[in-house]
Amino acid sequence: EPVGMDYFCEQVQQKDVSRRMQVGQELLEYLGDPARSPDLEQDQQRLDKVIDELTAWVNSSNFKVALLGLDVLGAFVDRLSGRFKPYIGTVLLPLIDRMGDAKDQVREQAQNLILKLMCEAAPPMYIWERLAVGFKHKNYRSREGVCLCLVATLNIYGAQPLILSKLVPHLCIAFGDSNSQVRDAAILAIVEVYRHVGEKVRIDLTKRGIPPGR
Repeated sequence: EPVGMDYFCEQVQQKDVSRRMQVGQELLEYLGDPARSPDLEQDQQRLDKVIDELTAWVNSSNFKVALLGLDVLGAFVDRLSGRFKPYIGTVLLPLIDRMGDAKDQVREQAQNLILKLMCEAAPPMYIWERLAVGFKHKNYRSREGVCLCLVATLNIYGAQPLILSKLVPHLCIAFGDSNSQVRDAAILAIVEVYRHVGEKVRIDLTKRGIPPGR
């Protein structure tokens, strides 16, 4: 019998790891074939429920479940593109948390999903207005991850779609972070900003009381 969104809505709520791994793979196949998934958006509440549950997967302490959750959410972004926009607020906070994960692979995949959202679901600045809270995250790796994500954003999109005057103050604060990796990542990000907009940044930093030596 063909599986549809009713089935997945029920199955994504499973807590058993091996069951989640199986359902995640089924869901990836289902999303990858539009002919098999005509009912994807038939019931908005059902879709909301599935994406909420997958966000909980991303928060899982089991890194395999977290990675699969990131994969499946990425497949939803591919399918829904701009229609994924209402879910950005829901998924971004767990993604900021995961950018602070102990595993490189999880950190990398969380950042890739954030960049995918900018590419397919909403403009980069729309994402950054919601991502900027990550500069104050309690986990130093997440703070570092947000700085590195800004570097990646500038590499892909340049400065044009970003309102850098809203982001530079966060980097200035990060210059004084208690963790050296965060400080280094903030400097890396400001260098990237400078590469795109030039002297304006230097003037801005002086105005913010950053010593000329820095």
